[in-house]
Amino acid sequence: MTRQLPRKLFICPECRSSRLRFRKDRITCMGCSSQFSVDNGRYIFLKNPPSALDLLDRIKSIFKSFPRLYSFIVRTFSPVYSPDFTSRFISDYVQDKSLVSINLGSGAVSLSDNMIDIDCVPYKNVSIVCSITSLPVADSSVDRILNSAVLEHVPSPEAAINEMLRVMKPGAVICCYMPFIVGYHASPHDYSRLTIEGMRNLFKDFDIVSLDVCGGPTSGLLWILQEWLALILSFGSKNLHLVLYILISMLTWPVKYIDVILRKHPASRNIASGFLITARKPSQ
Repeated sequence: MTRQLPRKLFICPECRSSRLRFRKDRITCMGCSSQFSVDNGRYIFLKNPPSALDLLDRIKSIFKSFPRLYSFIVRTFSPVYSPDFTSRFISDYVQDKSLVSINLGSGAVSLSDNMIDIDCVPYKNVSIVCSITSLPVADSSVDRILNSAVLEHVPSPEAAINEMLRVMKPGAVICCYMPFIVGYHASPHDYSRLTIEGMRNLFKDFDIVSLDVCGGPTSGLLWILQEWLALILSFGSKNLHLVLYILISMLTWPVKYIDVILRKHPASRNIASGFLITARKPSQ
């Protein structure tokens, strides 16, 4: 497990009280009497963490038990090519250990010892298990937020962004990736996509540092093509569709590297696979 948030920065996600009593096996809110569990130093503020729904997501859950292997498989066989923006963000913004930096929606992979991993699923690396729209974190207490390919899995991205804005200090920096042209991928749910104008509108209360194509147009095309081929060749069989999708993905993934060039085209945003934004919370 990675770093834990200092106790003085926690609040109750139910009543927003900062009067929390920490014990070895539980956390008690002295304001509303809500109780939350503690598991080996991990604070669990979510009573019913989501579970995998479809077969593909259940397969992913198995591999997520082996974070390095899972990370390698995703980087290699995913239809999406994008630059390593997470490492760049960490290098540019998360080197100072005195900062409060969180990876919000971290999944099973810990990216930096300087970051606090937060997710709605209690993976081994996760320090805080909670809802992204009800963070147990005090107002204006976070310096850096990384949020990669998470908002499409949230019923209300606007509520999630407002919650991030609440916990960020004035001048704090957020890096967020959101897909545009990609297929359905439940983890365990999948709700929305955004154009580049949609991203700009979602972050309207921030000062935008940069906003551009990250996953290019070939990546979007490849994802849809893989799904289409598996669909047409499976003759109505759901299980055969899954097998074909995995096989086709393993055979066609190198095509995504065309985006090394195409993602830089001015019109690539029209059918981009996804967009990356870096933004600051206004100082005033």
